[in-house]
Amino acid sequence: MKMRPLCGFVLMTLVVFVTARPKAGPEQKCKSGPVDLVFLIDSSRSVRPHEFETMRKFMIDILSTLDIGLNATRVGVVQYSSQVRSEFSLKTHAKLDAMVKGINEIIPLAQGTMTGLAMRYVMNAAFIAEEGDRPKVPNVVVIVTDGRPQDRVAEVAADAREKGIEIYAVGVARADMASLRAMASPPFEDHVFLVESFDLIHQFGLQFQDKLCGLDLCLESAHGCEHICESSPGSFHCRCLPGYSLNDDGKTCAAIDLCAEEKHGCEQICVSSPGSFTCDCNKGFKLNEDKKTCTMIEYCSFGNHSCDHECVSVLNGYHCRCHRGYRLLDDGRSCQAIDLCAEGKHDCEQICVSAPGVFTCDCNKGFKLNKDKKTCTNMDLCNTVEHRCEHQCVSTPGSYYCVCPEGQLLQDDGKSCGTCKSANIDLVFVIDGSKSVRPQNFELVKKFVNQVVDSLDVSAHGTRVGLVQYSSRVRTEFPLNMYHSADEIKAAVMKVDYMEKGTMTGLALKHMLETSFSEAEGARPAGRNIPRIGLVFTDGRSQDDITEFAKKAKEAGITMHAVGVGKAVEDELREIASEPVEKHFYYTTDFTAISTIAENLKLNVCPEESQGEIEVKDPCACESLVEFQQATMSSLEQLTNKLSGMTARLEQLENQLLSRK
Repeated sequence: MKMRPLCGFVLMTLVVFVTARPKAGPEQKCKSGPVDLVFLIDSSRSVRPHEFETMRKFMIDILSTLDIGLNATRVGVVQYSSQVRSEFSLKTHAKLDAMVKGINEIIPLAQGTMTGLAMRYVMNAAFIAEEGDRPKVPNVVVIVTDGRPQDRVAEVAADAREKGIEIYAVGVARADMASLRAMASPPFEDHVFLVESFDLIHQFGLQFQDKLCGLDLCLESAHGCEHICESSPGSFHCRCLPGYSLNDDGKTCAAIDLCAEEKHGCEQICVSSPGSFTCDCNKGFKLNEDKKTCTMIEYCSFGNHSCDHECVSVLNGYHCRCHRGYRLLDDGRSCQAIDLCAEGKHDCEQICVSAPGVFTCDCNKGFKLNKDKKTCTNMDLCNTVEHRCEHQCVSTPGSYYCVCPEGQLLQDDGKSCGTCKSANIDLVFVIDGSKSVRPQNFELVKKFVNQVVDSLDVSAHGTRVGLVQYSSRVRTEFPLNMYHSADEIKAAVMKVDYMEKGTMTGLALKHMLETSFSEAEGARPAGRNIPRIGLVFTDGRSQDDITEFAKKAKEAGITMHAVGVGKAVEDELREIASEPVEKHFYYTTDFTAISTIAENLKLNVCPEESQGEIEVKDPCACESLVEFQQATMSSLEQLTNKLSGMTARLEQLENQLLSRK
């Protein structure tokens, strides 16, 4: 907003729409002070050539009465029709002769009448510092038009007036009076002019010269403003000091009582002053930092309460309170723990665990707490947990163990049975990430991989696992030597991003053979005879040839497993799989069934079946004797656990018999 040096207050500038022809101004220059003046002239097709010439002379005659200069009155000219064009800006010319020359060179646009568009341009592009607009200098716009605007003007004019622009609206002949009043600044009798023809536009020119070059009415007239008078060229208006509002007479002011109007936000008490207020609080409360809300005075914060646990402030005082599980003693300050177990107020069947004011029940070893959280039952974990014992689960008090049928050994996982312990292998998964798999099924494929990993003895010196994904290209997700535990591998598998696109199975087999099973990626040297296993998972026909590298992989000693789902081609799966094909080829029609394949897929091999490193130990060696001793102790421990379980069961039966007597 522009400000004129009058009483330090803002002077509203105005935008005037002009289409009239002025008479020549007086010889004496206007000395009313600096003004930034923009002419906004209607050059639509309805303005005839001789009428436009009248407009040129009108502008030139007004300029001849002004004190033109960069430190005096600056002038810009903008013409409009269906578009807007700046002829020269406020900073372009510093002399009258140059302005007259620029006006005489204007070529009319001769199109529509987009007055709102032109006003928006003047507001946002003409009155800016880059174009010569000065701070604290009045903005005046004179717009001349001869017709009804073809767009909306009221909102744009309101924005312009809000920014401090004073608008003179001059209509000629066919101009619409309602549109002129919508654009002009108040009072309308000083800012709206309507003449019958362009030949009469000089009438506005004379009045405008009088207003622009007139006296400062705030200083040299009885304006009657009670508080503040704000001048504008040829006019004035009254304003009030902060905290007051202007009355309907436009001159006197009334104090604004924000408390009475409930525009204060005070929580308790509002203290009013003209146009302002302060908040206060009732007795026993203090005002918060937001200066509006109140908080009860915390007498406990004074530090002289001597409460054992908690001090509770109340209005104009305080009292002591104990934590839960404690009782307040007669002195009103001290607290004593409440031991419900010691007081026999618990009804636990076996063990009562006390805490101040509360208790929980627990059970002896080998028993579990029932749903009532009080009674106990002997635990048969084989029937209550997912033990996953392959053959038989044996319960002991608070635990269980797995056993295998005669002739088989319990494997390292403590659950499965076999004729031997699992050997070490190098395993590479090659999974199909093509578009046909779909994201939700790809998540099932990752779970399938992790289900297989769960059956392996993964470690740096044991089984190693790598993962390759392929579609139209091949990507190593992680090599054989990256992770050394099943948990690390499973976490990495779940982070694999789905590739989509094609199905280049042959390219994936080539990558597996030449890259994945290289020593650089963690495959152990062929001389160590560690079995190498490749597992290919696909859901469709390969888009390239698989024959060459399926054959080369098997010739290189890699045991190939082929798993197909849905539209996978059986002939291709059989060509990938190692002999005997029936043991290395798997197929299902639905992704949801692949977990069954994972359960049946036995990738571990026994030492007598493997060509890998098999350590034959001397039974009389110290290490062998230690292993024998450990195995014997383990068996004795299992037997002891069985006997303990039977003893506990007998004691329970005896207790039941005694209770019946």
